[in-house]
Amino acid sequence: MSKVLIVGAGGVGQVVAHKVSQAPEVFTSAVLASRTQSKCDAIAAQITKRRNFPLETAQVDADNPREMAELIRKVKPDLVMNIALPYQDLSIMDACLETGVDYLDTANYEPPDTAKFEYKWQWAYQERFHEKGLMALLGSGFDPGVTNVFCAHAQKHRFSEIHTVDIMDANAGDHGYHFATNFNPEINIREITAKGRFWEKGEWIETDALSVHKTWDFPEIGPKEMYLMYHEELESLAQNLNGLKTIRFWMTFSEKYLTHLRVLENVGMTGIKPILFEGREIIPLHFLKALLPDPASLGPRTKGKTNIGCLIEGLGKDGKPLKTYTYNVCDHEACYAEVESQAISYTTGVPAMIGGLLMVTGKWKKPGVWNMEQLDPDPFMEQLNLRGLPWTEEITQG
Repeated sequence: MSKVLIVGAGGVGQVVAHKVSQAPEVFTSAVLASRTQSKCDAIAAQITKRRNFPLETAQVDADNPREMAELIRKVKPDLVMNIALPYQDLSIMDACLETGVDYLDTANYEPPDTAKFEYKWQWAYQERFHEKGLMALLGSGFDPGVTNVFCAHAQKHRFSEIHTVDIMDANAGDHGYHFATNFNPEINIREITAKGRFWEKGEWIETDALSVHKTWDFPEIGPKEMYLMYHEELESLAQNLNGLKTIRFWMTFSEKYLTHLRVLENVGMTGIKPILFEGREIIPLHFLKALLPDPASLGPRTKGKTNIGCLIEGLGKDGKPLKTYTYNVCDHEACYAEVESQAISYTTGVPAMIGGLLMVTGKWKKPGVWNMEQLDPDPFMEQLNLRGLPWTEEITQG
């Protein structure tokens, strides 16, 4: 029975708060905090209509470690769940170290002024968390997160060697807008416009953004064009899978979405360097974010399904060639009916709650800084089926 502090009141934070409130046998109470407390209050009102759960709200600037530490001391949580922007990971980790509380996030640190994300900044906290007997769980979303656990489960139960992993993320949802992003526009566009990168035979190979693509027939969705990108879980999985030769990440996009993105990029609207406009500096991407629909508003408009999974090839426990495909299919409208969010937020928020549940119940308790695949996958896979993200595994021998 534990109390958690949830930092972040966007679409994913909303799902986390809902899912925490659905597990009163584990979470006794929660505090939802954000820079804008009114967003927290709106989420709390949604939950109050559905069930009686002690959810309080608070205002905090997550960029400020001192302010974060003050809130943690006031709340006295058993776990801080960082569902804020990845720019704020380090400040929240610092506050957790100062106050002696475990930490969880869904995305790795990214410097605000550079469109580059990697784990080196957070891995550098390993010794400090270990010395204090605290745990930091990194990337407890879907990708990263569930995809890491799918790989760990395959390694534990199916493969003696994993040779190839293709992580494939498809969203066949339709929200009716000409152009909108399904999560924070700034993070989303920075990620998509960055160079592609994949790991092969011990080295990283870089590609031009969205230049490599192919068609895949996704269960319950159908054929979709998917594009090779760099995604953070590749970095840790490349280190933690036995016998790995190649690992890649793919995401689907419609031609309409890509056309809009190319135009915006060509005219400079996706830039992250300040420009002078009417006597003051603005960042073009920040301005674009203000113009685009709020991802949290897409829930009631979005229809269709997502499919995210891992296609894995290698040698089975018997030494013979083996291929597995493990995936989840999620329905946008079903997600909205349950938590008033679309499936992109749902598929990230549910795993965050599960990661927190396993930490506070002691099933995942290990001092230091850890990626998801470094922990026992079995209790997490069990909870996915119980908490709204059931998975399917297809096995092909030979």
